[in-house]
Amino acid sequence: MSLILIAALLFLGALLPGLMIRAGRDACAWTTASVTLTALVGLLVHAPAVMRGEVIQYQLEWMPVLGLNANFFLDGLGLLFAGLILGIGLLIIIYARFYLARQDPMGQFYTYLLLFQGAMVGIVLSDNILLLLIFWELTSLSSFLLIGYWKHLPEGRQGARMALAVTGMGGLALIGGMLILGNIVGSYDLTVILENKDLVQASPHYLLALILILLGCFTKSAQFPFHFWLPHAMAAPTPVSAYLHSATMVKAGLFLMARLWPVLAGTPEWFYIVATTGLITMVLGAVIALFKDDLKALLAFSTVSHLGLITMLLGFGTPFAAVVAVFHIINHATFKAALFMSAGIVDHETHTRDIKRLGGLRHLMPVTFVIVTVAALSMAGIPLFNGFLSKEMMLDAATNTVWNGNPWILPALATLGALFSVAYSFRLIVHTFLGPKRTDYPAKPHDPGFGMWASPALLAVLVVLIGIMPALMVGPLVAVASGAVIGGDLPYYSLKIWHGVNLPLYLSITAVVGGLILLALHRPLDAAWTKARRPEAKVIFDAIVGEITRGAHGLTDGLHNGAMTRYAAVFIVAVTALGAAAWFGGTAPGPTRAAMDTGVVPLIGWVLLVGATACMVAFHHNRLLALVLMGIVGLIVSIAFVYMSAPDLALTQISVEVVTVILLLLALNFLPKTTPTESSKARQWRDGTIAVIGGLAVGGLALAVLLSDFSQDSISAFHLANSKPGGGGTNVVNVILVDFRGFDTFGEIIVLGIAALVIFAMTESVLTSPVGARLRQRPMNPDQAGDRHPLMMVIATRVMMPIALMVGVFIFLRGHNEPGGGFIAGLVVAIALVMQHMASGFDWASARQRFPYHTIIALGIFAAALTGIGSWLAGRPFLTSNYGYFQIPPMNKFELATAMAFDVGVFLCVVGAVMLALESLSRFAHRAGERPSPYPMDIDPSRDSAQIAKDA
Repeated sequence: MSLILIAALLFLGALLPGLMIRAGRDACAWTTASVTLTALVGLLVHAPAVMRGEVIQYQLEWMPVLGLNANFFLDGLGLLFAGLILGIGLLIIIYARFYLARQDPMGQFYTYLLLFQGAMVGIVLSDNILLLLIFWELTSLSSFLLIGYWKHLPEGRQGARMALAVTGMGGLALIGGMLILGNIVGSYDLTVILENKDLVQASPHYLLALILILLGCFTKSAQFPFHFWLPHAMAAPTPVSAYLHSATMVKAGLFLMARLWPVLAGTPEWFYIVATTGLITMVLGAVIALFKDDLKALLAFSTVSHLGLITMLLGFGTPFAAVVAVFHIINHATFKAALFMSAGIVDHETHTRDIKRLGGLRHLMPVTFVIVTVAALSMAGIPLFNGFLSKEMMLDAATNTVWNGNPWILPALATLGALFSVAYSFRLIVHTFLGPKRTDYPAKPHDPGFGMWASPALLAVLVVLIGIMPALMVGPLVAVASGAVIGGDLPYYSLKIWHGVNLPLYLSITAVVGGLILLALHRPLDAAWTKARRPEAKVIFDAIVGEITRGAHGLTDGLHNGAMTRYAAVFIVAVTALGAAAWFGGTAPGPTRAAMDTGVVPLIGWVLLVGATACMVAFHHNRLLALVLMGIVGLIVSIAFVYMSAPDLALTQISVEVVTVILLLLALNFLPKTTPTESSKARQWRDGTIAVIGGLAVGGLALAVLLSDFSQDSISAFHLANSKPGGGGTNVVNVILVDFRGFDTFGEIIVLGIAALVIFAMTESVLTSPVGARLRQRPMNPDQAGDRHPLMMVIATRVMMPIALMVGVFIFLRGHNEPGGGFIAGLVVAIALVMQHMASGFDWASARQRFPYHTIIALGIFAAALTGIGSWLAGRPFLTSNYGYFQIPPMNKFELATAMAFDVGVFLCVVGAVMLALESLSRFAHRAGERPSPYPMDIDPSRDSAQIAKDA
């Protein structure tokens, strides 16, 4: 299985839980598990080659111009992390099946989990830092959904927001650092960057890149001072906590530090920033964990502490410390996932996580007791468990590292962190499971079924096996993963239980004895800790967020007061001022081309255009007159297009004007005839002056551009030369729309369809609101024509309908080689349909409607998309058109292009959007009391008068 398929499989599989939940919770869970298992098997297929030292690569050019390629590679480090993500993820899926309550939406949970899983696998397999950044941000978004899964809990929502805010902020810093790093090397491929250590560290931008990258890593891995978000994320369901905070999300920062270790480590900046941050986090997290009464809170701060331990080891910058870091990543994932799931079992069965309300559970929950004891002893670093091995090696690395010339600071503080680790680990065992049974448990404790304790039990077995036989169980994996981190020869190290009597052993004994003493003194220490005044990170974070929010509100309220004239005035003044400064302060060349001779006709058109615009400004309070003047402006612009030999633009402009005027006329029917005067005379003069200056500036700039040669060749020559051979059409405008810039057109018709749907949704909401009631009850205008459906107009529109349709088809078919196309044809047909509504009424026209306009829009977009996808089948880029010549006797030879199918989509989308907008607005008139004549073709005043009298 290719690497890209392993990553993509999880995202595709995320579609299944939402569907399979309909078949039951078991079907949903096992389907989700099968997706992860399949990806894991695909990964393990490559394991033998990776264990031999090979690097598996997959490369796919995506956006090579930007340096963004879908490149993936699998080495020892990627194999380790991907294996943890998928392996522990599989156990979490099984555990969650039995943990989640029946009222919890399981399909939603598994969907979020697979999305997160896919993003994490994408991070560890990416060979392109831009691709890695995409996956990085996806982990923040998907973890936000997982942490806030219990939406009914305020603490869950707050924890999700806090995690997203902190990790999102770090993600922004990481983007900057990665871009700088790629710019230094000249490549965004990780395999290339990792080979240029000297180039990177010699760069003057090394320190800036290092700080920004570490900000991303520290926020993700909850390092001081960003550690506070992780404990508050414990409001998530326990399967989320066990997964995100043992093997995946919080390890993402560690992974990136390990991945970039060959190119960033080895400098004083790296050592003092990374090692110091890790050491502070290790000690601080351990101290806080000892005084937490919530099981998950204790485990959360212990996670913070162990993440700091690994960060400190990576910060040492020595190959031996890097090996120890890799080894502890494995050990921590096993015992911490087991502990989190066990804490969930205790909570699930006793209905509390408060240690002070527990105790004596070893008699009632013996299986859970054994699992927790094994995992907690490993976390404490007790012999015969895997945590002991990596703790001893950590102390060994610390004793051989000097901090600021002092050889004792690091081993002393590392021992202090280990001491508190022993204390909170034994407290977890003693205060939860030992002691006498209680009679006031919130619920009667008992071990759960096999399905819930099987996953943590398997991890507990691994804890013991690795602790007893480390070289056999994980030796080769540690070696190959460490080799990928170091990027060179491995140092000497030994994965065995006994390393002799040495300083690390004495430090370890000190930590164990000191931890037990702390546990014995926990009660008075806890009382002192409770009374002590200390800064709370959450309070500080909330205060900072509150101040930022208040500042943002003040700035927003001051600048955005809802006055569009103010926005426009500020924008025009700023743009004009900046443009003038650039123009007069630069070296713009003078005119290089002579202006065209101005004839009488263009001069008349210009005068009419200026006059209509001035009248519109003067009489804009009269809405109907303003609409008429707007139509005149559009008409003059259309004539200008014809004069400048742009028939396509002229046809489009005049068609759009007709449709726009009709729709606005319908909308104006529900508005007052005039708009109130809102601006004082002084403000009107101010706005008028700004408008004149802005208009003159834009006009002058346009004139300067028209009279000057471009600094580079225009792309017009390319379009003119390639329109026929490349797109099969001589109408360059249409070929650009459906071929060269087809993707733009595709986006535009989607936006057009969305706009029509928004109009429909808005009118629907108005109709069901008090505004709709007022519209339906508004008095009818007494000054109405006596004939609601004039006979001449009805007959004219009936005659025009087939002619307009024929003209629309003609314009559509000729569009590839002559002025026309799907957009113009769609407008022509839409105008013909609009005329039917105008002549005979909405009721009459809608009764003869056969297809919903929503469906027509969807069919148009689908047809355009299908045309683009068809290009892929031919091995060409999306929306690349093809054409050929055909002859059907007795017809002459004619051309057919795939762009015609795309143009059909444009045509359908335009017709559907216009008609849906018309239908949406017409519903107000129909529901406001209008009674359309049932005889639109037969105007009989006597019959209508009799009907009116009868109704009266």
